[in-house]
Amino acid sequence: MLVAQTLNEPRVRLRRERVLREAVDLADAIGADALTMRRLAEQLGVVPMALYKHVANREELLDGMVDLIVGEIEGELASEQEPAAASTDWQTGVRRRTLAARRTLQRHPWSRRVIEGRTTKTTAVLDYIEQFSSLLLAGGLSPDLTHHALHAIGGRMWGFTQELFDESHDAVPAPPPDPAMLQAAAARYPSIVAVATFRAHDPGSVVGRGCDDDAEFEFALDLWIDGIERLHRRHWSSAPEV
Repeated sequence: MLVAQTLNEPRVRLRRERVLREAVDLADAIGADALTMRRLAEQLGVVPMALYKHVANREELLDGMVDLIVGEIEGELASEQEPAAASTDWQTGVRRRTLAARRTLQRHPWSRRVIEGRTTKTTAVLDYIEQFSSLLLAGGLSPDLTHHALHAIGGRMWGFTQELFDESHDAVPAPPPDPAMLQAAAARYPSIVAVATFRAHDPGSVVGRGCDDDAEFEFALDLWIDGIERLHRRHWSSAPEV
């Protein structure tokens, strides 16, 4: 009886915050796909059933992990020096928030797929979207333009996007292309080869800033910000002209 009771009781006292933080740390180490309730319980030194007092299932665990990530984004923003009041506008606010999100998600590479895969939005996620939307509305953008702007920015508000030339997933650098293969590719796809080989993906390039993922992300973010501002100044509306 004593043995059965011991097996069903946690050997350490848990709090929901600790369960979620440990889950985030474990996902950082092994990836979200490999994260299971059993593996997390082993990490915490408890039996799996002890976790269900704090999260109903793995989906609720992932939701809670995303909430922690949102909290880290807010913490990243809070740790920054506030821009001068004169320069505080919706463009500055959006740029700061988006780049803070990017820095946060880069610390947790698994979080992008988890955020994309959530079918329901928690209060923390809705609060984040609310704050992002309020920056646009407070800047004078109409609800109509804000609606379309949010569609256009998509996952970029969370600091990620699909890159056309993204090679960050490669464990080792790819070998230099075979000259004959490159020549054959250039014959069939001359525009693609000309664009792709114009500058290596090298953050240390002496020409400009180089072509690393962060530079490309900020380049596209600035295009989005400038484009939305131009539409705002034109009093753009999705309603057809009469």
